[in-house]
Formats: sequence, C-alpha cells, structure tokens
Amino acid sequence: MRAIGNLLWFLSGGIIMGLAWWFVGAIAFITVVGIPWGRACFVIGNFSFFPFGKEAISRNELTQKKDIGTGGLGLLGNIIWFIFAGLWLALGHVSSAILNFITIIGIPFGIQHLKLAGIAIFPIGKTIVTKEVAAVARATNAEATAASLRNNT
Repeated sequence: MRAIGNLLWFLSGGIIMGLAWWFVGAIAFITVVGIPWGRACFVIGNFSFFPFGKEAISRNELTQKKDIGTGGLGLLGNIIWFIFAGLWLALGHVSSAILNFITIIGIPFGIQHLKLAGIAIFPIGKTIVTKEVAAVARATNAEATAASLRNNT
C-alpha cells in the first residue's frame, strides 16, 4: 500500500515539492555557509518525493542524546532557516495541501503536505526514519521515562 501511495504522491505533485527542496538545497550549497542547511534540504527533498512509510522525528528523541542540532545552536539555525527558506517551502506545502483537499481522494496527500509544511518550518535537529523505527524510539523513550519516574518516587 505504501508503494502505491508513494507512486500516486510522486505523480500528483510530490515531484514538484521534492524538486523545490533540492533547489533550495543547491542554493544553500552555493553559499558555502549554508551547507548544513543544504544537506538537510536534500534529505527532506528525498522524503518529500516518497513520504509514505517514513516519518521525521527529533534526533534527540531517536538517540536520547543532545547534539548540536537539538540544542541552542539548532534553535538559532532553525530561526535563520525560517527567515530565508522555511516559510516559503512551508507555503508551497500548504498551497499543495489546499489543492489536494479540494478532492476527496487527495485528502491523505493534503495531510502529508501539512506534515511536510511543519518540517519545512523547523527542520534542524530532525531526521527521517521509517515509521517502525520512530515507533520503537518513542516506546523506548516512554519506558525510560517511566523507569525514571518510578526511581524518583
């Protein structure tokens, strides 16, 4: 089912937003200073081409460790990103979502565009994994939190 959803997604507009992500990534690479953002653009562009069966989650949530992208510098990077590219990519995804919501069959695609719009706003500190890996990471975090709460009481 994921393969069919991804094929329909790609043919009905996923290619346009994926290429938009790649275009922004290419511009970021040209600036040299934007290479970290450019790398993220290519990863999220690939996700935008075929999003079904995958999910964007915080690297902190996945690894249970803080890194440069999940701390204060990541926040600063996300603010800079939002000003220069995030808003525009998010608007592209929201526009695509509205077009998909017009038809009943496009509603799942519209929902996916809204998820991608959220990622477009603040992508630094996130990683793309399969839905199964995301579920395992969340379950592991829940178990660790529960154990921590039990030890504190």
